[in-house]
Amino acid sequence: MEKFQRSSEFSRPARLAANPSSHGDSTAYRPASATPAVRRTADAIESVLFAGLIVGLAWAPFWLGSNRMLAWAINGMLFPGIAILYELSRFLSGRPHAVAMRRLAIPAALFAAVIAWIGVQTSTLVPQSLAHPIWSMAAGVLETPIDGAISVSPPASALALLRLLTDASVFWLAVQFCRDAQRAYLLLRAIAMIVAAYAAYGLVTAAFFSGAIPFLDDPAPDHIRSTFVNRNSFATYAGIGLIVTVALTLRHYRRASVSQAGLRAFQLQRMLEATGRGGFFLIGSGLVIVVALLGTGSRGGVLCAALGIASVILLSLSRQRRSATQRIEPLALVTLALAAAFTFFGDVFVGHIATSGLEDASRLAVYRIMAHSILDAPLLGFGYGTFTDIFPMYRDQSISTIGVWDKAHNSYLEVWQGLGLVFGTALIAALAWPVAQCFVGALKRRRDASPPIVAASASLLLGVHSLVDFSLQIQAVSLTFAALIGAGLAQSQSSQNVLSD
Repeated sequence: MEKFQRSSEFSRPARLAANPSSHGDSTAYRPASATPAVRRTADAIESVLFAGLIVGLAWAPFWLGSNRMLAWAINGMLFPGIAILYELSRFLSGRPHAVAMRRLAIPAALFAAVIAWIGVQTSTLVPQSLAHPIWSMAAGVLETPIDGAISVSPPASALALLRLLTDASVFWLAVQFCRDAQRAYLLLRAIAMIVAAYAAYGLVTAAFFSGAIPFLDDPAPDHIRSTFVNRNSFATYAGIGLIVTVALTLRHYRRASVSQAGLRAFQLQRMLEATGRGGFFLIGSGLVIVVALLGTGSRGGVLCAALGIASVILLSLSRQRRSATQRIEPLALVTLALAAAFTFFGDVFVGHIATSGLEDASRLAVYRIMAHSILDAPLLGFGYGTFTDIFPMYRDQSISTIGVWDKAHNSYLEVWQGLGLVFGTALIAALAWPVAQCFVGALKRRRDASPPIVAASASLLLGVHSLVDFSLQIQAVSLTFAALIGAGLAQSQSSQNVLSD
């Protein structure tokens, strides 16, 4: 790996003080032809685009978690639009990318193959022998020739592709922006504040509107769902926010206890001072999120959030080269706060487990049906995002005839059913690669390890929860997750390593 080499212009302390963002960021590599005016303009544009990314992430949960077609269209214009403007600003200013595409060659190649395959699935130019039999059946009923496709619903596949590309654009932006550690932490703090605000709103709607979302949706009594279409998706979103908040809290108190010289009274004084300097806000935000999370009553959401928090704690402890006191004090503070919140506000969650248990027979039956359908088209698939169209063909008496299943409650099975086993696995692998890099960075980084720790822990939460629910198919969740993965990947390697073009 190449090492970061500063020119004499950027090696001077005065220069670094004047432009701290250039430290560890590929923006320090500016071509000699770029004038100071061009540089300032490019910096300003990039700051505005980064702010646009954060505003977009704040907007995404507002309309039922962006689980409506108009919201998909808005997001499909907003985030790719920001990505296009970012690329234009880089091109016009002559500045390289903070993280070169070649650094992402493996997941990029896998993702490109999946995108190409979705294009093939929706095309009517494929040999009709590959088209799904439903098209020939429709032609027979209508007595009219129909050009078929592999996908049973090309419009549904195209819409799912739009959402996938929107997620990818957020990931790309986060990777580029968050190679600068300051921006990475700003993104984490913004996400923590956004989730806390929606959690507080959920508590208000539960208390005064019986869980209804004013002007958007009907009441959902007895459970908190904030602005989301259902409580399980909000539980996942709140869990992500809690992971970010806990990681930032641990970092805040670790930084306050760097110097451990002196008596225990001085150490306690430093902890109290750290609480007054921002720790109180972090702890308060975390408690609001915990209360809202427990109020959802979501078994999978709460348990997976607990798994994510455990990951944050274990990854934070595993990389610290400090005394036992330094490691235990912040951990004890966070654990005490979480335990108190669970003790006083966990009755809804515990009551739901007591009445419903941890298993869901209907979901297990759906999984068996899904497995059967996957084996009917293991290579070609039925078309990306076509579960709603396919499931009624296979639905049997193993599940109740009441209700509509528009999601499989298992994102892995849906991906394999839609794309086939080969390209479905390719899409999963394209995501698994940056997640693995985040885990490595969480363990190896000496500084600025919080972004990869958060990304790795959020991946664990969503990776497990996707086995029993469809939260990753709610765009507010997937966009926030994409931003965290991008930030974690950008900070998974030392700032001394050159990742730019």
